[in-house]
Amino acid sequence: MNKFKEIFLDLEQKILSEEYPPHSLLPSENQLIKLYDVSRETVRKALNLLRDAGYIQKKQGKGSIVLDINRFDFPISGLTSFKELQTTQHIASETKVVELRKIAVSVKLHEITGWPVAKEAWKLVRQRKINGEVVILDKDYLLADIVPDLPKDKAQNSIYDYFEKDLGLEIAYAQKEIAADPVNKELRDLMDLHLEDRHVVTVRSLVYLEDTRCFEYTESIHRLDKFRFVDFARRRKT
Repeated sequence: MNKFKEIFLDLEQKILSEEYPPHSLLPSENQLIKLYDVSRETVRKALNLLRDAGYIQKKQGKGSIVLDINRFDFPISGLTSFKELQTTQHIASETKVVELRKIAVSVKLHEITGWPVAKEAWKLVRQRKINGEVVILDKDYLLADIVPDLPKDKAQNSIYDYFEKDLGLEIAYAQKEIAADPVNKELRDLMDLHLEDRHVVTVRSLVYLEDTRCFEYTESIHRLDKFRFVDFARRRKT
């Protein structure tokens, strides 16, 4: 086996065992040269393998940063609540309700949802904490005509379970948009972001009932290193 592959496998094992934990730095190139008694070219080949495998990110002036490889799959298509994802993927998480109140539909919210301006709606903001860190911030807006009451204990558990079982709503489909948004002060205050984080991934959803009424608008904001967005696509010939 080539020496750079041996170094790659050794460093990979140390990353997987968290001898080099997420967000830490690998030893410098000079340190690795001495540690493995090899040339700089050999070390660089090993580091390139680690980068290509998604274990590290090279940053000029800093070195090789170990990435967090423990990511959760977030389906792009389909309508799945966080509670359902938590159960199916065995995510140990905690939900905290930051804000729950009725608001008047603003012009901006009207433009997004089509709801009449000044109509009553619920605003629900929840932090999703995984492994002690807030890595998701969910903002939900719900039309009060359709959801007249929203108890805090239901909001902290699963609102979809409450909608379907308690209110008897038939949720049918959603229109989704995924965007990379810049980090702002609100997100810094409400999420556990890294100092180097400049963007988050936001999934915006308009959710509709069987009768085609839009009753929910959601912004689900994710820290970049904790989730990957997955889908299944089948080729259709045109």
